[in-house]
Amino acid sequence: MGDRQDLLPCYRVSYKFLSNYRYRVCEGGELFYHITKSKHLTEAQASSIMKQSFYALCYLHKNRICHRDIKPENFLLYKENDSSHIKMIDFGLAKRVVPNEIMNKPNGTPYYIAPEVLKGSYTTQCDVWSMGVIMYIMLCGKPPFGGKQNKDIINNVLNGTYSMKSEVWLSVSDDAKDLLKELLQRSADMRLTAQEAFDHPWIQLERNKENNLVELNPMMI
Repeated sequence: MGDRQDLLPCYRVSYKFLSNYRYRVCEGGELFYHITKSKHLTEAQASSIMKQSFYALCYLHKNRICHRDIKPENFLLYKENDSSHIKMIDFGLAKRVVPNEIMNKPNGTPYYIAPEVLKGSYTTQCDVWSMGVIMYIMLCGKPPFGGKQNKDIINNVLNGTYSMKSEVWLSVSDDAKDLLKELLQRSADMRLTAQEAFDHPWIQLERNKENNLVELNPMMI
């Protein structure tokens, strides 16, 4: 397929580890834009996005691929203000791993990087941590580990201290908070796997279609 003006905005995604080249028209833009525009998402919207994201992550990890740069900028919405169909993109830092491989080259974006990546010894579980950070941001509009400079962010990530005590968290369900705590475990061994996260009750709970939730599309990637 050649370049065509009528396909803009079109995001060309190269899956160098996957068998197919696919072109998708994603008119909704980045998830990051929608979070910042709304300040934070509804719990129903966040649940829909997390379900689809973990579906994709399960697929990657099953095929021994670590994304290594999961963040809201790397998810696209098919349509404006519709969280029922999203796509994971940007596999530029992705790595195919052998079973039980320990990676040591730091990769990622400070707000979303897992503590074990900063320590130089990590597995595909680093992607799960990044998903936890995204979930936190979607629900409250702020990162769990902030800072004015990268060194401040990194120190806060390594300390692993975050809060769910602000007013916005009063309306968030216990199931959502439970999942967040399991995703943001400092120890990668104690953290949920992508499959365990996908099977979590908060992810699987059916929600009202008025909140932009539909059946998960099997062609997530």
